[in-house]
Amino acid sequence: MFSPVILAGGSGSRLWPLSRPQYPKQFLALDRQGRGTMFQRALGRLDGLEHTPPLVVANEQHRFIAAEQMREIGQLDARIILEPVGRNTAPAIVLAALEACSEGDDPVLLVLAADHYIHDEPAFRKVVESGEALARAGRLVTFGITPTHPETGFGYIECGPALAEDAYAIAGFKEKPTADAAEAYLASGRYLWNSGMFMFQASVLLREMGIHRPDILTSVRAAFEASSRDRYFVHVAAEPFARCDGESIDYAVMERTDNAAVIPLDAGWNDLGSWTSLWDIADRDEAGNALDGDVMAIDTRGSLVQSHHRLVTTVGVSDLLIVETKDAVLVADKSAGQQVKAIVGRLQSEGRQEAIGHPKVSRPWGHYETMGHGDRYQVKRITVLPGESLSLQLHYHRAEHWIVVSGTARVVCGDKETILAENQSTYIPLGVKHSLSNPGKVPLELVEVQSGAYLGEDDIVRFEDRYGRLK
Repeated sequence: MFSPVILAGGSGSRLWPLSRPQYPKQFLALDRQGRGTMFQRALGRLDGLEHTPPLVVANEQHRFIAAEQMREIGQLDARIILEPVGRNTAPAIVLAALEACSEGDDPVLLVLAADHYIHDEPAFRKVVESGEALARAGRLVTFGITPTHPETGFGYIECGPALAEDAYAIAGFKEKPTADAAEAYLASGRYLWNSGMFMFQASVLLREMGIHRPDILTSVRAAFEASSRDRYFVHVAAEPFARCDGESIDYAVMERTDNAAVIPLDAGWNDLGSWTSLWDIADRDEAGNALDGDVMAIDTRGSLVQSHHRLVTTVGVSDLLIVETKDAVLVADKSAGQQVKAIVGRLQSEGRQEAIGHPKVSRPWGHYETMGHGDRYQVKRITVLPGESLSLQLHYHRAEHWIVVSGTARVVCGDKETILAENQSTYIPLGVKHSLSNPGKVPLELVEVQSGAYLGEDDIVRFEDRYGRLK
């Protein structure tokens, strides 16, 4: 039995405008075919294997998204380790190894990214079983993807001498190659794509980190030992973790150790790093189009078109990437899929909100969506899940009107408590303590109209919060 580690950090900027830092690609259902988000599918891929409850490493700002998505698929016993800042895969994996050993155990860890696509899941499970045997023998195992074409966007692993059936020592790691080098790698039959999936015993990984990158191990251990815990999360101490170098596990250990092994994996793997890669795996029509949502395509070929809020039409085009969201539309040549990141960089430099988040914002109690705003007013639609509640809070710069659309609301305003039903409303004056909860069994939907001199989300003073957001 092994312990899965799901790395759920990252921002997925090349999948903008759908993936954004406040809600990145691993928490999205990119193909919208009812099979769950990328994160949920990474967890579901473990079905049929004997393992302990998963360890999830996520960013602090995504903690409630991760917890809710795990609840949706019944993963209620997993532990979620929260990084205060992203520091690449080596520190994240060390955190997981320290947590796995914190109660005296020393399990084999299977490290998976939350945003990978694997078509042949039985083949994946078979190589995991082979990897576990090698890891128990003291090897640091990675899974190399059998290449299907001369790809220049991936790193490569060169296979050395055979260690067991379909397992090899690693002769070397290669950076993303030129087209000619990629052709040579493919022709040789000795090279695999570097997948970023690993398997090793926790103590072996920690020992190798101590040999090759003791500075990272020391910083992460200090942050872990100063962490705090609550019912749902392990909150890693921010200051010592921020001092840690950002380094991948490949550079920190796998390229330095003499104890690494690689197992080939041929399972229809894709890291879904761009819209072009999503087109590669999508179901396509006879004209080669991957169409999703309310799309009308006429004389259109070889394109990916996604509509999320309104009708999108195309006429007489080919090889395009078109993605429509409520507040932004991407149109790009399919060959330029890797360059979407440049748009995000420009949006960030100009301070645009579209670089950060969507109009719909997730919260631990549900979500809200901005419907309109102007000088001294803002309108939101708020959804509160059954049994959940917003914090007891006040605002210094705005008043609020709440109108219940459906469901039941329990409202505390000052020293008065009121139950509101559909079509009823209430007024929250500026500077008055108030809270909102849903005592019913169906989602509470209401419209909030804010008015005042300042309407930013940071105009909130919390006094009580069941989700620990008083800081």
